[in-house]
Amino acid sequence: MNLRAISGRALAALLCAWPGQLPAAAAPAGIPFGALAFQPCTLTSPGLPLTVAARCASLSVPEDRSRPDGRRIDLGLAWVPSVAKRPQPDPIVFLAGGPGQAALASFPMVSGAFRDALRQRDVILVDQRGTGKSHPLACPGVEARQRQAGLEAGNATEATAMTRACLGEIRNADPRFYTTSTYIDDLEAVRAALGVRQVNLYGVSYGTRVALEYLRRHPERVRTAVLDSVVPPTLHLGAEHARNLENAVDAQLARCAADEECRKRHGATRALLDDLLARLRAEPPMVAYRDPLTHEQREELLTADAVATVVRLHAYVPQLFAMLPMLLADAADGHYATLMAQARMVQQLVGEQVSVPLQLSVTCAEDAPGLVADPADRDTLLGTALVDLLQAQCSVWPRGWAPADFHAPVTATRPVLLLSGEFDPVTPPRYGEQVQRSLPRSRHLVLRGQGHGVFGVGCTPRLVADFVNQADAGGLDGRCLDTLTYTPPFAGPYGWEP
Repeated sequence: MNLRAISGRALAALLCAWPGQLPAAAAPAGIPFGALAFQPCTLTSPGLPLTVAARCASLSVPEDRSRPDGRRIDLGLAWVPSVAKRPQPDPIVFLAGGPGQAALASFPMVSGAFRDALRQRDVILVDQRGTGKSHPLACPGVEARQRQAGLEAGNATEATAMTRACLGEIRNADPRFYTTSTYIDDLEAVRAALGVRQVNLYGVSYGTRVALEYLRRHPERVRTAVLDSVVPPTLHLGAEHARNLENAVDAQLARCAADEECRKRHGATRALLDDLLARLRAEPPMVAYRDPLTHEQREELLTADAVATVVRLHAYVPQLFAMLPMLLADAADGHYATLMAQARMVQQLVGEQVSVPLQLSVTCAEDAPGLVADPADRDTLLGTALVDLLQAQCSVWPRGWAPADFHAPVTATRPVLLLSGEFDPVTPPRYGEQVQRSLPRSRHLVLRGQGHGVFGVGCTPRLVADFVNQADAGGLDGRCLDTLTYTPPFAGPYGWEP
């Protein structure tokens, strides 16, 4: 066997497979990557039958870097190996959304989008501190009570009480040190521990804020960056959610108005939605339905806030939103069970994926100081409730620190690919256009008829892999995206007309 033909990483893995032929003292503790030792593991997503074979490790870092002798926390890491015998030396680092999603738990849901990229490069996952396997901030008692109470967050007074109770359950962490800026420091510590000179960043939604901030602080360590569903640094998260949602809902419901079969079956869908919300605000009905996840029989009030939540989260995925005209027509006829079941499902699934305490640590430090409720939003689906609730929660949550230039545009000369969905209800294409202005080696692709998070749509996985391999956004042939079509509205329970 010619050992010179085997990469160092492959040789280490080979030696680990033959422990009996090495002296006990020389047997490695795991599969090495830089200074870290990884163990085989399986990544899973809560509530979903998805798994990914990977290798996991942890890295100890100070909670407060100004006090290196103080409390230390472990960061949860995963390494998804490339199928290449000799992977390129610069891995892809996947940055999950939220804020509050854990990268390790999120990756199985998007792993198919990385199939082309994994042909050349490893993928590295780092759970943001406060999520997943990175010293999670959790208040299980409060979260359980909130799930049991119903489908909405409640008013500002209730939200403040819940937040104070949640804070009382967090015993072994200081929430002030769980922000985007501390995550940037953690990512740089992981890069150094892995022994790689540069990384390729892939951020989705809030992960684009992380990617841009890392690019600002460590431009020499970034080879390329992909920003999927772009959050501008200048944006205070939550400030424009109501208006963005309204625009996306109107644009998607207009697809039904323009479709003869949908218009004939369901009528004026925006009017159906407005009428339904008005009825529910006046007199919410008690609805018997079957829980779509547990199959248990339940009975709850269907409120306007619950319906607004369904509309909001379905708007993220136009393939789901295509059901909405049918659901609204059923509700107009007094059949509420399916709509109630949808409300329950989205509440359960989203609640399992997002760490609310981490979300508060990020939002209260970085966004709440600039959030002001816009009176023009009062008549929208979301109204000013989101901003009001965030301000109430942040009035009691410990506030961390953000750099003075945190909300300044990021200017960098690294190659950047920006991706947006035409109907994105939270990070519309204009955000990508805004960020692109200060990135001279960037390109912005808008995907027809798509929503939030477009990494797995059509030929996008191949385009992303080509971009990372070539480090040239301008040279990409994006004509394959021209084949994307709009999702037709459902004509009935079995989907759209053929």
